Amino acid sequence: MTASKEKPTIRGKFITFEGIDGCGKSTQARRLAQRLRQQGHKVLETREPGGTPIGRQLRSVLLDPGNDAMSATCELLLYLADRVQHLDTVIRPALQREETVICDRFHDATVAYQQHGRGLDLASLGGFLEKEVLSTTPDTTWWLDLEVELAQRRIQQRIRGQGGNEPRESRLDDAGREFHERVRSGYAAIHGSEPGRMVRVPATGDEAEIDATIWNLLSQRYDLR
Repeated sequence: MTASKEKPTIRGKFITFEGIDGCGKSTQARRLAQRLRQQGHKVLETREPGGTPIGRQLRSVLLDPGNDAMSATCELLLYLADRVQHLDTVIRPALQREETVICDRFHDATVAYQQHGRGLDLASLGGFLEKEVLSTTPDTTWWLDLEVELAQRRIQQRIRGQGGNEPRESRLDDAGREFHERVRSGYAAIHGSEPGRMVRVPATGDEAEIDATIWNLLSQRYDLR
C-alpha cells in the first residue's frame, strides 16, 4: 500500500489573481490574504501595476485616461518596467523569506492584454522575459472568468453606487467590448496551455461564494493548517 503524498505547505508560494476588469479579482485577493493571516500565515499582499513606490508612479501614467495617445508598445514596456522593479524589490525578497505572496495581476495580464488584446508579438522579448520575468512564475493563478457584458455592468453599478462621482481609473475603460473579449480569450488560451497552474473560477456568484470556492480548491492543493 502506497502512503498518501503530503500536501505542500503554502509558505513561500506565489499566488496570483487574474481576470478582466470588473471580475472581482481584487476583492478575492484581499479575502484570501485575510483568511491566510487569520490562520497565522505571513502574507505579502501586492498588485501590478503599482506594487512599489516607482510602480505607483508608473501606474498613474499607465491608467491615466488622459494618456490616450500612448502607443501599445509604450504601454507594454511600462508594464514590464513595473514588473521588473516589483520582482527585484518586493516579490523575490518575500519569497526568499518564505512568505506567501498574493499578487493582484502578474505576467498573465500582459499576455492577455498586450499580446491578445493589443495584438503585440512578445516573441522578440523572449530572452529578456526568460531572464527577468519568467524565472519567477506563480505557483497557482486564480482566473476569475466573467462575461464581458456582465463585468462592464458591474463597473457601471460600482460607479453609480458612488453617486456617479467615482473617477475613471483606467484608460482601458474606453478600449471597447471587442478588446475586452480578446483579453478574455487570451486568458482562456493561457488556461488551456497551463491548466495545472491556472485555475478557472466562474465569477458570476457573490463574493462569499467565490471566496469559498477558492478556499476549498486551495485547501486541496496546500496544507493550510
